[in-house]
Amino acid sequence: MTETSILQTGFDTRPIEMQPLWLVMFQAPEEDVDRIFGAIAEVAPLRQGNTDRNGYRAPAGIEYYRPREGTPTGAEEDTRHRPGVDEMRFFIPRNRELLNNVVEAIYEVHSYYEPVITVTEVLRSQCKGLDDNDNPHRWWNTEGDWKK
Repeated sequence: MTETSILQTGFDTRPIEMQPLWLVMFQAPEEDVDRIFGAIAEVAPLRQGNTDRNGYRAPAGIEYYRPREGTPTGAEEDTRHRPGVDEMRFFIPRNRELLNNVVEAIYEVHSYYEPVITVTEVLRSQCKGLDDNDNPHRWWNTEGDWKK
């Protein structure tokens, strides 16, 4: 008998459910990321627990590329180095129609004619909502608050 992969089924622990989802990532110039993420949130709620519009933005790196024939700028000999390119990551349910809508939303508002978009099968944690309000390690029970 063949065991089904946990990447397909997920699994549970006492406080956490590991859910099979898709991790979607795109790269874009830092000034474009908020606009693109807003368009995605119009077609996908990006929920986790009691919050929505969840994502993670990795800070700017340098994108390397060399335009070839067929690009809007035409072929070039030198490799370009574009600073200020961020990566944005978020999770969606494994639903093909939703994925299509997300990819199309990215393409529609992206400044690149060929945006970099990747999709990976992953497991993501989802808290089961245990009452741990007194846990001394939770941010609300420690000094300071990241929002201040």
